[in-house]
Amino acid sequence: MSKKIIACDLGTGGNKASLYDADGTCLESTFVPYDTLYPKTGWHEQRPMDWWSSVVDSIRWLLEKRPSEVKTVECIVFSGHSLGVVPLARDGKLLRDHTPIWSDNRSGEQSKRFFDMIDYSDWYMTTGNGFPPELYSVFKIMWYRDQEPDIFKKIYKIIGTKDFINFMLTGKILTDYSYASGSGVYDLKKWHYAQTFLETAGIPQELLPEIVESTHIVGELTRESADILGLDRKVKVVCGGVDNSCMALGSRNIYEGRVYTSLGSSSWIAVSSKDPILDIQTRPFVFTHVIPEMFTSAVSIFAAGSSLNWVKENMCRDLIDKANASGQDVYDLINESVSLSPIGANKLLFNPSLAGGSSQEPSPHIRGCFSGLDLGHTQNDILRSCMEGIALNLGLAFDVLKKVSKLSEEMLLVGGGSKSKLWRQIFADVYNIPILKTNIGQDAGSLGACAIGAVGTKLWRDFKRIDDIHEIHEINKPIQSNVKKYSILRPVFKELQKSQGIIGNMLHEIEL
Repeated sequence: MSKKIIACDLGTGGNKASLYDADGTCLESTFVPYDTLYPKTGWHEQRPMDWWSSVVDSIRWLLEKRPSEVKTVECIVFSGHSLGVVPLARDGKLLRDHTPIWSDNRSGEQSKRFFDMIDYSDWYMTTGNGFPPELYSVFKIMWYRDQEPDIFKKIYKIIGTKDFINFMLTGKILTDYSYASGSGVYDLKKWHYAQTFLETAGIPQELLPEIVESTHIVGELTRESADILGLDRKVKVVCGGVDNSCMALGSRNIYEGRVYTSLGSSSWIAVSSKDPILDIQTRPFVFTHVIPEMFTSAVSIFAAGSSLNWVKENMCRDLIDKANASGQDVYDLINESVSLSPIGANKLLFNPSLAGGSSQEPSPHIRGCFSGLDLGHTQNDILRSCMEGIALNLGLAFDVLKKVSKLSEEMLLVGGGSKSKLWRQIFADVYNIPILKTNIGQDAGSLGACAIGAVGTKLWRDFKRIDDIHEIHEINKPIQSNVKKYSILRPVFKELQKSQGIIGNMLHEIEL
């Protein structure tokens, strides 16, 4: 029997565990969710032991589903959500029951003090860290030091999400270049931690894990973890990578200039290249790729599918009830409604910044809105304007990448939103570029992790096999009459975005 790979996508909402054959075919997959805690404004926390429980439950489910494959598992490998800060004592004890995740922004004071001493432009051009600074790991570590000194003095290492799971599996502490590149103190072009930034932050480098290649074998399972999972102790654990880079690999971004859009709850457009794409004005965010000597650079919006979901839940209860009664997929009903509204949704625009603004938007305080709404608009128009607004917002972000990099002449679309043919056509018309739909929809992160495991254990010679796994199912080509209409709407949408940034700043300042 051929060897198998267990690839896990440890995401913000839960862990997706998949069993892959050595040729990259997914045999089984399951998802086990976990909670996010919001104890204070700006605090977004999760329990690392919830991650571990979800990993155990999901892997055991796979093995119970495929008991004959237990002895064929060669390795386990993880894609993990970024910017995690899990504090461990020297004996391996978890020092905080719940820890900040990537979206936690409590460390504003710490980042402000840092940039009183370090020029922001120098920091960004060195690290490529284009998210709001307080999201990055070093500032959260500074918060630990300032706010929880008793815990801080006990810390031996602070590690990320997938590296914590690797520790639970092997007892060893390592990270990879892709995850380290989100630390806030990593020099992209020198491929190591930047001592100047560490000294300014007042954080000893020994608190951070050693960096290795994503394909590095961390170790074999401990006796305890092997017994819990029901696997042989000789199963290898490969280091894995940060979610952005694993998804880039799984989305075929293995050559210079290849680009994809991930259309999920949040959304981003990413391009892979030999050099990081850095621009201080537009601030693409950059991670070291899991492919050696490459980078993945991206622009984003924070609320894509989650904006459509908000509209569905709050304005389309009738469609939800109809779907429940008929057994139809509610998103099929949404697509039917959208198809009944013309391009431009009868001049109704939707700004999808329901989760605040990314670095490509006018302000972090920007909020969403409908603009141009009148008594003649229908539910169909509202839904279409939502889909179009998400595409137009990403289209402006795409313009940023086109100005600063050379891109391929087609775009792969992955994530849950890629299932909608109608939405893919909207993106083709807004981007004015062919949109590819392949057999890899919501599994790009898992496939990327699988590929890392396959190369790490020498089941694959290199990453080129990714292209063989992708089967193109459909290509949506731009319809030039539609492209023209969206080009007319584009400057109007840009003005809407600017005004919403101003209004968002004003609302942020007032107290009621």
